[in-house]
Amino acid sequence: MARTLINLPKTAKAGAVIEVKTLISHPMETGYRPGPEGRLVPRDIITEFVCRFEGEEVFRAEFFPATSANPYLTFTTVAERSGTFTFTWTGDNGFAQTESAVLTVT
Repeated sequence: MARTLINLPKTAKAGAVIEVKTLISHPMETGYRPGPEGRLVPRDIITEFVCRFEGEEVFRAEFFPATSANPYLTFTTVAERSGTFTFTWTGDNGFAQTESAVLTVT
């Protein structure tokens, strides 16, 4: 299980633009680097990130081998109502990580 950090406000006024920041700990091995024995280290990257608010997709990103280790994303969205954000990272070798955070709109 990877370590994640999610930063978004706990409360916001209706209609406010909020900033969402996410970071996930992952080595992002490209598959092009030789290992200690000279053989290529197998590819192991996160391939997709999806953020949903109450089941509705609000942000999506695709990752490729050139993406750095521990991918950090920042994006904005509009706080329309209270609810739960769900963050899902998926990748090679069956990797999947899901986290959630609650936003209260006043």
